[in-house]
Amino acid sequence: MNILDKIVENKKQEINFSKQLYDIENLKNRAFYNRPTVSLKKSIVEKSGIIAEFKRKSPSKGMINDILNPLEVVHAYQENGASGISILTDHVFFGGSGDDILKVREEIQIPILRKDFMVDEYQFYEAKALGADVVLLIAACLSPQQVQEFTELAHLLGLEVLLEIHTEEELQHCNADIDLVGINNRNLKDFKVDLQHSVDLKNKLPQGILSVAESGIYSVEDFQFLKEKGFNGFLMGEYFMKNPNPGIAFEAFIQKI
Repeated sequence: MNILDKIVENKKQEINFSKQLYDIENLKNRAFYNRPTVSLKKSIVEKSGIIAEFKRKSPSKGMINDILNPLEVVHAYQENGASGISILTDHVFFGGSGDDILKVREEIQIPILRKDFMVDEYQFYEAKALGADVVLLIAACLSPQQVQEFTELAHLLGLEVLLEIHTEEELQHCNADIDLVGINNRNLKDFKVDLQHSVDLKNKLPQGILSVAESGIYSVEDFQFLKEKGFNGFLMGEYFMKNPNPGIAFEAFIQKI
């Protein structure tokens, strides 16, 4: 069992526990459930293209930054031109929670991506109740049929969908309803990073779809390389979070590009 399989197995157990605590009707009564969502597609085109991430740890890097309150960090991301905010809500493997979105939602006007391992319809109602604008669908742990069904549900709830792929085989998960396609520069099964692989895969995407380069962007040079190759968006977390003050690191990066 690779790390992705372990994460998904644990996620299913977490979801079953959450369902026992709060049913979907309970989620529909939450304060943010009826909040109008904000388009990440539009924000990527109009701003820097960077989806700046708040992430405490990862399976490949361990603890990156143990900041408890995400507000100062994501507020700095917003003030310095981020197109969107990505917030990890997986607790066991990434040190996050839904509370991290709740703590910042009223202070953040740009789109928030709930970044998690979405494998059950319940999580989409949960994302809406948290105040998310966008959800991540990871092709490596879903079938093309699941991606289609989850995309339809997300849109029904007013959420946009970022589909993450890494292999040519996963191109079959793309469908006409997907809002954005992210190409993970890092293989989730062995954590190797290959920017050229992502460029080659991007060139096989359907015409006109917005593309997002994800993970493994470690320098201004990496960013410029991917931008020159035609990527529209850039999901970056570790580059900023490894600094004591991620907001200042983001501001410095924006000034360089």
